[in-house]
Amino acid sequence: MKIKAIQIRKGNVIEFKNDLYRVTEAVHVTPGKGQALMQIKMKRLSDGTKAETRFRPDESVEKATLITREYQYLYQDGDNYYFMDLETYEQIHLNSEMLGDDVLYLLPETVVQILFHEGNPVGVELPPSVELKVVETEPNIKGATATGSYKPATLETGLVVQIPPFVEVGEIVRIDTRDGKYLDRVSK
Repeated sequence: MKIKAIQIRKGNVIEFKNDLYRVTEAVHVTPGKGQALMQIKMKRLSDGTKAETRFRPDESVEKATLITREYQYLYQDGDNYYFMDLETYEQIHLNSEMLGDDVLYLLPETVVQILFHEGNPVGVELPPSVELKVVETEPNIKGATATGSYKPATLETGLVVQIPPFVEVGEIVRIDTRDGKYLDRVSK
């Protein structure tokens, strides 16, 4: 579907130079002299490569038509990650190159949306947040509060995040999948 560049929004998937890209930032820029333009930052769906480009606001851009289906993550085998369709129980696998850093948020049984373009899987939409166990961090310092200071922690998937000093090894934390930041401690 053709759209004007001025209509591009963050999260859109566009076709650019024969590849699919997810828009990570779209800014309308009006320089002091010259014509206004749309400055677009995007990430290629096939391998996560970042790119930047500019379009004139009236320029036509091809917005990709994607179909999303709900899948459950099952397991990893080498570079392949296996998912099961929750309606048909059909299994598919995606390689680590396609998933990129998203693999750091995947635990077995995590429900994700897999994006399809012309029948082929092209990417994964993670849930807004995931709950992961802290497996390694510095010990708790007496009298530490949540204000100001954070310490690095390694989570069960290998993801390294900054957490408040009162969180200890073995506790479950909620992490924002969009920016990889600590949200809160989960009491279970």
